[in-house]
Parts: sequence; structure tokens; C-alpha cells
Amino acid sequence: MAKKKAFALRINEEMLKAIEKWASDEFRSTNGQIEWMLMQYLKQNKRDPKHKGKSDSD
Repeated sequence: MAKKKAFALRINEEMLKAIEKWASDEFRSTNGQIEWMLMQYLKQNKRDPKHKGKSDSD
């Protein structure tokens, strides 16, 4: 399992409420939902940590 690192995140109240609702609908914690959302976006843009494609320098 990958090591996790904590950091502060500032987010507007309305966006946080929407994420909390979505997390609840998906039976995830708010933190888990944010991690899932970020990973989906990274995968969509072929930047996820496990992607075997070309690097940015290519």
C-alpha cells in the first residue's frame, strides 16, 4: 500500500458540501471521495502513478 501524506486543503464551503453529499451517496468518507476524484482525473489525463505511458519530457 502506498504511503499517505497529510496536507491542508482550503476549499470553498459549497464545493465541500457537494463533495460530502457525493461521498455519502457512494458510501465513502469525504477524504476517500477526494482521493477517488483526484485519481480518476489523473487516470483520465494519463498521469496516474501506475501509468506506463510516455513521460512529460518525451
